[in-house]
Amino acid sequence: MISGISPIGGAGASSLFESPAKVGEAGPTLDFGASLAKALSNAASSAIGTLQNADQVSMKALQGGDVTTREVVDAVMSAERSLQTAIAIRDKIVTAYLEVSRMAI
Repeated sequence: MISGISPIGGAGASSLFESPAKVGEAGPTLDFGASLAKALSNAASSAIGTLQNADQVSMKALQGGDVTTREVVDAVMSAERSLQTAIAIRDKIVTAYLEVSRMAI
């Protein structure tokens, strides 16, 4: 059964409404450069893992292993999507770098 919705400020209110921030109070800091580098590193690692998996599945199939054609096709298509995504991200980064380098200081 669906329970009722509590009003703002009631027992179920979130901390956002219960303790508003004071004017001039600093919030948590975020190092954008480090988080971007970590996100790109994770994406690259994931793409490499996908490509290696496709390579292993393909080699296993060529060696006569117990791999179906569908598994090979799925692995290769997944690797292709990962590679296309990595290339698109690289292109966006290069484009952004070129735009920033053209800016007048």
